[in-house]
Amino acid sequence: MLQPVVRVGEWLVTPSVNQISRKGRQLTLEPRLIDLLVFFARHPGEVLSRDELIENVWTRNVVTSHVVTQSISELRKSLKDGDDVSLEYIATVPKRGYKLTVPVIWCTEEGEELAPQMQALTPSPSVAATAPPAAGAPPDAPVSAADPAVPAPAPTVASAPSVRKRLTTALVWGLFLLALGTCVALVALSSMESRPPVNKARLLLNPRDIDIHLVNGNSCTNWSSQHSYAVGLASLITTSLNTFSTFMVHDKTDYNINEPSSSGKTLTIEFVNQRHYRAQQCFMSVQLVDNADSSTMLDKRYFVTNDNQLTIQNDLMNSLSDALTQPWPARMQAMLRQYQPSQSVALTYFYQSHQLLMKGDVDSLSKASSLLDDVIKRAPDFIYAYAEKTLVDVLRHSQQPLDDKQLAALYSEVERVGEMPGIKDMAIYYQVKAVDLLGKGKVDEANTAINSAIDLEMSWLNYVLLGKVYEMKGENRLAADSYITAFNLRPGGDTLYWIENGVFQTSVNRVVPYLDNFLSSE
Repeated sequence: MLQPVVRVGEWLVTPSVNQISRKGRQLTLEPRLIDLLVFFARHPGEVLSRDELIENVWTRNVVTSHVVTQSISELRKSLKDGDDVSLEYIATVPKRGYKLTVPVIWCTEEGEELAPQMQALTPSPSVAATAPPAAGAPPDAPVSAADPAVPAPAPTVASAPSVRKRLTTALVWGLFLLALGTCVALVALSSMESRPPVNKARLLLNPRDIDIHLVNGNSCTNWSSQHSYAVGLASLITTSLNTFSTFMVHDKTDYNINEPSSSGKTLTIEFVNQRHYRAQQCFMSVQLVDNADSSTMLDKRYFVTNDNQLTIQNDLMNSLSDALTQPWPARMQAMLRQYQPSQSVALTYFYQSHQLLMKGDVDSLSKASSLLDDVIKRAPDFIYAYAEKTLVDVLRHSQQPLDDKQLAALYSEVERVGEMPGIKDMAIYYQVKAVDLLGKGKVDEANTAINSAIDLEMSWLNYVLLGKVYEMKGENRLAADSYITAFNLRPGGDTLYWIENGVFQTSVNRVVPYLDNFLSSE
C-alpha cells in the first residue's frame, strides 16, 4: 500500500520518513506525532475526542488522556515552528476534544482506493456485439451471431467496446501516474533546503535539574531595576539550591538560545504589563513547570515596588520550598539572611550592583563599586555588601591597577572585611583572597582559598576562579573542566567574558576548545 502524502495547511507531510516540510524547512517528528497528524488530516474539521484519538492512534495502548494532551501540545509547537503569528492548526473544543482547522489536500490516494474505481470502469461482458456481414452477402442481409455458417470476425479488428475499455483504463493509469509523479517531485523539492533538517530527538529529562529563564518585559517603565531584581533573584535561587539542596539549577537569565534541555523543571520569571483596576501595572510572574507532564507546580504574581522586594524574595523562597517539597536546611536559611539588608530599597541597589559585577568589565565594576557605597550608607548593617564591594574593588585592580593610595585603601578594606562577624564562613571572603593571591602570583595559596570557597558555595564564579588557578598551574585540561562547569551553571555572554577576561586573559580556543566549538555552532 502506498504511503499517503498530504498537505496540511502550509506543511507537506511525508509519513514514510516521519517528516513535515514547508518553505525549505524540514522537521523530523516522532512517529506517533506523524500518526496523530495524519489521523487529523483524514478527519478535517471534525471534532475528535481524546477517546477517539487513543482508539485510532494509540490503538488502545494503556495511555492516559494526559498523554494525548502532551502529544497535541508537542504537535502544535512543531507546526508553529517558532512562528508566533502562524495559524493555530489544531483547535481545542471545550469539553469535546480537538479539530484540525486548516485545509487538507491529499497528493495521492492509497492503492486500495484506486482498485474499485478501475473495476467499475471495466465494461460488462454481457454487452452484445454485432458481427460484420460475411463476404459476398448483401449489405442489408441480417446476420445472426449464433449462426455457425457465418464466419467469426477477424481477431485483429477490435470491437468498439473493447477500444473504449482500453482507452479508459489507459486514461486512469495515466492520471494516476501523473499524480504520483507530481507528489514525488514535491517531496524531492521540499528536501532541497539550505539548512540541515532539525531532528527532534527524545530527551531523558532529569527531574532534579531546573532551568531558570527570564522573559523580556521591557514594556515596563522601570524595566532596568525590574531586570536587575529578576537577575538577582535567579542568582540567589541558583546558588542556594545548588549549595544546600539535591537540585541542580542552571541560571539561564543571560542565555537566550532556544535549544532542547534535559532539565525536568523550568522556572520562568516574566514581567507583564497589564491593566490592574484602572491603571496599567507591571507585574512579575513566577511560574515553575514540570516538563515531564507540563503541569504547573508554582504560579505566583507579584507587584514589585522599592519597599516590598524583601517580602517578595522571602515569599518566593518559601513557595519554592513548598513546591519542590524541599525544606531549606538551617545553613541555607542562615545564608539567605546574610543576603538581606534591613530595607528593601538597599536590596534594589544591591541587585543592580550585583548584575554589574556579573558583567565583569572595568566600567561595570566601577559603577558597581559606587552603587555598593550607596547600599552601605543606606544599610550599614548589611555585612555582605561590604564583602561584595571588596570583591569588586580587587577585581578592578586585577584589570586596571590602582595607584598607591587606592591600593592601600583596598588592603585596609580587605582586612576590615575579614574581621566582620560571620564573613569567614562565606565564600565571598575566599573569592577576594583568591583574586588577590593570583594577582601576586601565589598560585598554591590561591588554590587553597578558592577550594575553601567551593566547599562553602557552589557558584559559577567559584569555578571560573578555579579555572584561572588551574591555568596558572599549567593544568589546562582541569581548567577547561572548571570553565565548562561555570558555563553550565550560568550559560551566557557574561560568564564567557569572565572566562576570557577575568583576573587575566584566557584563550578559549586554546584552553577550552570544546566551549569554543559549542558557542560557534550556535
